[in-house]
Amino acid sequence: MMKKSLALLSLLALAACSTTPPPPPAPNPQPVARPTPQKPPEFKPVDADRCEAKALQYLVGKPRTDIPVPLEPSKRRVLCSTCAATMDFNPERQTIVFDTDTGIIKSVNCG
Repeated sequence: MMKKSLALLSLLALAACSTTPPPPPAPNPQPVARPTPQKPPEFKPVDADRCEAKALQYLVGKPRTDIPVPLEPSKRRVLCSTCAATMDFNPERQTIVFDTDTGIIKSVNCG
């Protein structure tokens, strides 16, 4: 009986020393999501005369006193050629520039 117990004990000891089971296989890597190519934006032609400056081109070369009173003063600015001005661009605003020395209108543009 002792031999049987010893044999059983050695079998148990061997079973305890056996190697650990292999790790489970790694999950399949997910395919890398590639961004769908985007269509470039369509460029629409810019309305270069949104402020209706073309209608005031007749003022170029005339004295600044000929500038008509605007219906919407916030949509127009009148500047002398050497005066400081903000650099913000507003395509709906008329900008009239006159010569500081002569008072003659040099340009009428949007911005």
